[in-house]
Parts: sequence; C-alpha cells; structure tokens
Amino acid sequence: MPVRCSVLVAALGSLWLVAFAPSAAAETIVQALASAYSSNPQINSARAQTRADDETIPIARSGLLPVVSLFSTITGRHTDSTMATDRTTLDGNVGLRVTQNIFTGFRVRNALRQSEAGVLASRELLRNTVQNVLFDAAQAYMDVLRDIAILDIRGRNVLFLDEQVRAANERFNVGETTRTDVAQARARLATSRAAVSLAEANLAISRATYRQVVGHEAVGLADGFPYGRLVPGSLEQAVVLGQDRHPVILAAINQADAQAFAVKQIEGELLPTVSVEGTLEHDESFDSGGTDPNSATITGRVSIPLYQGGLVSARIRQAKEQYGLRKIEIDVARDQVRAAVVSAWAQAEAARGAIAAADEGLEAAEIALSGVQEEQRVGQRTTLDVLDGQQELLSASETLIVARRDRVVASFALLSAMGRLTAEDLALPAPVYDPTEHYRAVHNSIYGTRTPDGR
Repeated sequence: MPVRCSVLVAALGSLWLVAFAPSAAAETIVQALASAYSSNPQINSARAQTRADDETIPIARSGLLPVVSLFSTITGRHTDSTMATDRTTLDGNVGLRVTQNIFTGFRVRNALRQSEAGVLASRELLRNTVQNVLFDAAQAYMDVLRDIAILDIRGRNVLFLDEQVRAANERFNVGETTRTDVAQARARLATSRAAVSLAEANLAISRATYRQVVGHEAVGLADGFPYGRLVPGSLEQAVVLGQDRHPVILAAINQADAQAFAVKQIEGELLPTVSVEGTLEHDESFDSGGTDPNSATITGRVSIPLYQGGLVSARIRQAKEQYGLRKIEIDVARDQVRAAVVSAWAQAEAARGAIAAADEGLEAAEIALSGVQEEQRVGQRTTLDVLDGQQELLSASETLIVARRDRVVASFALLSAMGRLTAEDLALPAPVYDPTEHYRAVHNSIYGTRTPDGR
C-alpha cells in the first residue's frame, strides 16, 4: 500500500522555520538578555563587590584626617598606715585627644592611588562578569530553541515511522513484503522513540539552564541575531577591538598599576613618620582637699625607622615580584583575548559554511526520499531504502538546526571576545547600572555608617 508522506517530508525539511518562527507573545533574545542583565545573581554579586571596592578610597583617605577620641579614667586609692591616719582618695579625669599625621612617607598618597587603580580594575571585572552572563544567556536561549526544534522533528519522525510500520504490516498481510521489512520498520520506530526521550531530557536541561541564567521560564522564544552592526568586517579589526576594549585586559592593566603603587606604599615604611597629638584634660579629685586642674598639651612625634629585622625589605621585594607578575598577566590576557577572537571568528565562519552545506544536503535528502518512495511503490525499492532515506533527511534537518544555533552563539562569542557584549553596546531595554554613581556618593565620605541605598 503506498505511503503518502509528502506533507511530513516537507515539514521535516523546513521545520527550523516553524520552530524559530516569531509569534506575537514571543520573547526575543534582546528581552532575554535584558532580563539576565537586570536580575542575574552573578551580576548583582559583582556589582556588590564593586561597591565594596569603592570603600577602599575613603579607607585610604582616612590616613590624611585627624583621629579624635574622648578618654576618661577613675582611680581609687586607699592608704592604710600604722603611723598616720588612714586615707581613701578617689581621683578622675576626662579629656579630648586629637592625633594628626603630618608626614607618613607618602604611604597615604600611594594608598589612595592604589585604591583608585583597584576601583578601575573592579569595574572592568564587573564588565567582564556582565559579558560572561550575557553570553551564557544568549547560549541558553539558542539551546532551548535548538532542543525544541530537534524534539519536534524527532516527534514527526516517530509519526512517519509509525506510518511505515503500519504500511509494512498491511503489505505483509497481503503477501507483498516479508516479515523482515516489518521488523526493520519496527526497529527504526523503537530507536526514534528513544531519540525523542533523549531530546525531551536535553530540552528539560536547557530550560533549567535558561531559568538559572535569565531568571524566568523560557516561553515563546523567537530566533534572531539583531547585532550584526557590531560585528566588524574582518578578523584583523575584531582582534584590534578586542585588544583595546576587552575588560580582562583593562582589568589586568589597572591591577598592575595598583601593585606598582603598593610597592611605593611599602617603601614609604622606610621613611620618617611625623605626627602631632593635642590633648585637653580635666582632672577631678573627689576628696575635700583635692584640686581641679585643667591642662592642654601638644606633642610632636618623629619616628625614623632604622632596622625592622628585614621585614620591610622582604615585603618590598615581594611586592616587586608581584608587580612583575601583574605585568605578565597583561600579556597573558592579551594572548587569551586574541585566541578567543580568532576562535569565535573561525567558529562563526565554519557555522556559515555548515548552514550552506546543510541547506543543500536537506534539499537533496528531500528529493532522494521522495524518489525512493516513488520507486518503492513500483517495487524497485525496499522498506529499508525508505527508512534510510528518512534517516538521512532527519540527520540533515538536525544538522541545519545545530548549524544555525552555532552561528548565532559564535557571533555572541565574538562580541564577547571583542568586549562589546555590554548593555550599552547591545542597547538593552533595561536600566544601565552606573558604577560611578556609588563611587561619587562614598569617595569623599568621612562619617556615617549607612550605605547610599539606605542600609
């Protein structure tokens, strides 16, 4: 009995269009990225770390400001003597002490510069975290689309093979075929059902990853890569952009600057320290014969280090080695970014070639399956030939789906490697976090324990 499956064949051949077709309620990849940017805990954690690093500025600046404290003491004394009358006295004092550093061997100045460089490095690390999360979100988005499409075509494949089993049984009942044909069709059907189960599991995993990264369930996704304008026309341009803009490189540069100031800060411990201390004090005697004097003192202190057991010298040498390490890390970061750019560019180009080949292979597989089915009707082909043709069509369809997913993911990887996978570059429909806002709020703060957001 002829099997009419031209509709199934056409559906299998163009399934990726159906799976990736936009709908009115679809969540675009731009919206998914905006959601991840606004709510992902990794990004929020990195933002909190950046805000904490901002506080190193007022911490370092505190070395320039006076330290003011109140003090008070109470002393009781009892004198027991066989030669005189016993006496008990109670004395107390209260005072105000102010200590001001005059010269600290430039340690405070270098600590400030170190903190400023550290804050800049922290901002770049935040930007790198944002890039990583946005890439993960884009990849998770495309993985869900891929797995939906694969599950769909495998489900359609089950329907096709179920029809083949039914037709093979009918032909066997009228003596047109053998039990072998029926067994072959049933074996392929069992294998396809197992493939559907695997596709369902893969889709569940992809949906869970999407929920983790984006922050909500994947519903009504629609394919697209609206950032072609950000992709340069040549690999050389992409490499240059990556070297100039990637946050890992910029963070390494700022970390090296911070370590250079750390060396100078420790070297300042070998220089003299000058400070002034002023004290206002009131003494009170609680016995009838006491006096109540007031006093004011000013004390200048100069400390000149002579020998610290080699401790400071060792710390200076250690800091210099760490500075050399930071400079090497800049070169390492540049090499890593260059490799990432070249790899992403190559993957994108390979995916484009794979799409072209898959398109051609899909068209050929459709024609071949249609021809095999026609030849089967006139007895020139067997059931196994039809099953093989269907399998080739299924493989070509899956190859096309995977290649389209890989092209988009590789494009996002290229943007990330160039340092352009940011909310500003992508123009995401979400409020852009400005790390300088918190910095401006706290960098000159000299008192108060509340954070700028009220905690």
